[in-house]
Amino acid sequence: MPRSLSRREVCAWRIFDIVVALAILVVILPFLVVLTIVVFVSDPGPIFFVHRRVGYRGRHFNCYKFRSMKLDGDAILQHHLKADPEARCEWERTRKLRNDPRVTRVGAFMRKLSLDEFPQLINVLLGDMSIVGPRPIVEAEVDHYGRHFVHYCHVRPGLTGLWQTSGRSDVSYASRVAMDVDYIARKSLALDTWLLCKTVPAVVFARGAY
Repeated sequence: MPRSLSRREVCAWRIFDIVVALAILVVILPFLVVLTIVVFVSDPGPIFFVHRRVGYRGRHFNCYKFRSMKLDGDAILQHHLKADPEARCEWERTRKLRNDPRVTRVGAFMRKLSLDEFPQLINVLLGDMSIVGPRPIVEAEVDHYGRHFVHYCHVRPGLTGLWQTSGRSDVSYASRVAMDVDYIARKSLALDTWLLCKTVPAVVFARGAY
C-alpha cells in the first residue's frame, strides 16, 4: 500500500500546483488564443474535447484538451479497428495508434508537441489534476492497472510525470503502470520539480509522441 500523505504535504502540493499552473497560463495566454483560432479554422466545431477520466480516490472528472480529432472520431476508429487487425492489436495493447485516422493535421502537430494538453491547466486549477502525476486514465484502463489501481488513486493524475518524460508512447503499458507505482512511492516536491524541468526537453524533442 502507498504511504499516506500528511495534511501538510497535501497543502504544499496544492499550492505548488496552483502557482505553477497560473505562472504557465500567464506566459502562454497569447499563444493559447492563437492556437484556439487555428483549431477552429482548421476543422470547424468544438474547440475543446472533454473526456471523462478517473482521478484522485477513484473519482471521475471531465478532462479538457484541445480537440485534435475529427468530429466523427468514434465511428472512424471502430471502422479502422475492424478493418485492420494489426491496428486493433496495437489499440488493445497500448490504447493508442501510431497512425490514428481520427487525428486532424493540426491535431497531429499539437500532439507531437503535447500542445493539446494545455487546457488541462484548467483541471489543475479546479483540483482535478496536479502539474505532476500519473496520466489520467479512462474507465476502460482500470483493468490494466489491476492491484496497482489503488496506487493510482492515491494521488491526483498529472499534466506531466515520470512516464511522460521517459519515452511516452515508446514505453509499453506495463512499464507505464510500473512507472506510476514507482513515482507514487517516491513522490516529493523535489521529484516533481525535477520531472517538471525534464518535461521541456521531452516536449521540444517530441520523445515518444504520436
